[in-house]
Amino acid sequence: MAEGDAARRGQRAGPPDKSSEEDALVDSDALVNSEDEADLKTPCPIQIVLAHEDDHNFELDEEALENILLQEHIKDLNIVVVSVAGAFRKGKSFLLDFMLRYMYNKNSSCWIGGNNEPLTGFTWRGGCERETTGIQIWSEVFVIDKSDGTKVYNLSQNIQEDDLQHLQVKQNQHEELQNVRKHIRSCFSNLGCFLLPHPGLKVATNPNFDGRLNDIDDDFKRELRDLVPLLLAPENLVEKEISGSKVTCRDLVEYFKAYIKIYQGEALPHPKSMLQATAEANNLAAVAGAKDTYNKGMEQVCGGDKPYIAPSDLERQHQGFKESAVKQFCSVKKMGGEEFCRRYQDQLEAELDEIYANFVKHNDGKNIFYAARTPATLFAVMFAMYIISGLTGFLGMNSIASLCNLIMGLALISLCTWAYVKYSGEFREVGTAIDQIAEALWEQVLKPLSDNLMEDNMRQSVTNSIKAGLTEQVSHHARLKTD
Repeated sequence: MAEGDAARRGQRAGPPDKSSEEDALVDSDALVNSEDEADLKTPCPIQIVLAHEDDHNFELDEEALENILLQEHIKDLNIVVVSVAGAFRKGKSFLLDFMLRYMYNKNSSCWIGGNNEPLTGFTWRGGCERETTGIQIWSEVFVIDKSDGTKVYNLSQNIQEDDLQHLQVKQNQHEELQNVRKHIRSCFSNLGCFLLPHPGLKVATNPNFDGRLNDIDDDFKRELRDLVPLLLAPENLVEKEISGSKVTCRDLVEYFKAYIKIYQGEALPHPKSMLQATAEANNLAAVAGAKDTYNKGMEQVCGGDKPYIAPSDLERQHQGFKESAVKQFCSVKKMGGEEFCRRYQDQLEAELDEIYANFVKHNDGKNIFYAARTPATLFAVMFAMYIISGLTGFLGMNSIASLCNLIMGLALISLCTWAYVKYSGEFREVGTAIDQIAEALWEQVLKPLSDNLMEDNMRQSVTNSIKAGLTEQVSHHARLKTD
């Protein structure tokens, strides 16, 4: 549920008239339970878009939005968005709070509540000043069987030209008013109308009104009992689709991020900008889904509690999961054309390679020999410098011997510092620098030397074996001739 310039699913707060330009109720193939970082134990409205009226700017609170829509149990579920749009102080919050009552009590025939029960949900207040700006959403997402985007336009008296403009809040707002009318039908797959009577004079004039049914006219309550189930009953909800693809909770986050960029400044966005933002969000949502598939697969192979895996096997698994992720991305219906989508596929592949590099480091950390590489390298340097220092000192090359002693001392200090960093967890940057230097020494000096030594030793061993075999054969033939 939403409230504000647009509102979201929410918590309980209050009665009628709200101060905002659009209130939205979000329902989803999952409507989810979410906790704000404040660790709220009861559902409540969460501000996700802040409206800065001084500079005509909007700010998206990505963290708050992700905390709600990226919960593990709902992020991949299709979403239904039900919004209430209209001018401020026209009763949007009032209607949304009754929608909340229905969602919490939809299995009860008395979902509308008791006669003396105050209406709670989104915050509100009397008067002519708006209470909420920006977009708020309900912190609890309701998981149901069905979902889709339905917009409810709430107005009183006669429909006027500016009322029609509110209806196309995300469409060609800068077009001529005549074009607004023509555009409405293309924005919605189904158009319908439901007339609500006035809730009564007590609602409009009583400064102490708190939403109790006793103060609301019977005609309004009777029609409200029909309207809310008509909108929110599972069989009436339709999953949100963009370009023929159903939108998940995770996708909606990407659309928010893309759209907020073009609603900056005083100028209204051009339709081309809207189309570009939709195509961008559409592709980014496909990228996010593919990355999640890759991550899940790799976590099963070398995640936190998984044992060390051979690098060759890890790379083979990476290639398999990467191929599957790219296929998933390509299979999703996307907007923007082949060339436009190709850029996002390249971005996906680059990001997967970066993620793989992190998995490689994580896997190497589980290898006890890899973990001991730094101290082993430093010890090898000290040992080599000690031997060279002794030999050069014996031969009278004191300058070289002094240099070797200096290097040996530095290696010893580095080893002690590294051990302290690993033990205490302090000065991690210093420990990382020592690891990098030790790795460079290992890769550029010690490993090639050891490989060459091993190769020479193996070659010598093979040569000796062959010589021994030949000598044995010659001796055997000599004995046979003697016999």
